[in-house]
Amino acid sequence: MAGAMSAPATKAPRCPNCGKAAVDAHKPFCSKRCADVDLARWLRGDYVIPGPDGEAEGEIPEHDPRDPQD
Repeated sequence: MAGAMSAPATKAPRCPNCGKAAVDAHKPFCSKRCADVDLARWLRGDYVIPGPDGEAEGEIPEHDPRDPQD
């Protein structure tokens, strides 16, 4: 078809560790090795999801802020 617009090409997802193309079996990674490297980083504590302000690591809050009984 002349003049028909084609869909824009989408970029293949890349492995967040090494930048190679991701494979379905290990998505979003390129290999089991890269998936395991990422898991090791989580387990070692390299990645941190911040908690509420003022909450120190290991500190137990007096009450659960999600508890509706305040």
